[in-house]
Amino acid sequence: MRKATIERKTKETEIRVDLTLDGKGTAEVETGIGFLDHMLDLIAMHGLFDLKVSARGDTHVDLHHTVEDTALVFGDAFDRALGEKRGLVRIGHAVVPMDEALALAVVDFSGRPHCLVRAEWALVTIGELPATLVEHFFRSFSSAAKATVHVRLLERGDDHHQAEAMFKAFGRALDRATQIDPRRAGGIPSTKGVI
Repeated sequence: MRKATIERKTKETEIRVDLTLDGKGTAEVETGIGFLDHMLDLIAMHGLFDLKVSARGDTHVDLHHTVEDTALVFGDAFDRALGEKRGLVRIGHAVVPMDEALALAVVDFSGRPHCLVRAEWALVTIGELPATLVEHFFRSFSSAAKATVHVRLLERGDDHHQAEAMFKAFGRALDRATQIDPRRAGGIPSTKGVI
């Protein structure tokens, strides 16, 4: 089983993530931030990952630390669960609508963290989540997972719908990128021979 359990404790947060890549899409998520819980549920459901996330943070100060550290631990769990990345498809993408909103997500477990997010928000917050933290979530994941991540809003709409489309697309792109391609016969998916 390709799985990982990661814990991170700082003066600002305590995070634990249990991830099974080859799952059924079940999620138990409690971050103390309702909208973030919803987005992580979407990733698990659409990526068919089994996911448990427990996060406690200094939300009395700001939601920033909790979102950032949750994304870092989540990304680290992917990096650990993928191991040497032998036989990995490696690159995945998805285009997902949510009513009037349309989002594209592309993930490459290249070993090179890079993130580009293109989205515009009408509101300052989505639920209680500051809209700026959506991009920060993807950037933090990219850094810890050592992955290139592009998420782009192709059609705008209601902010909640935009975020849902982005996270659903991200989950589906992660699912495709983390699949094992039997044609690779366990080889590393890189001309360098290493990722």
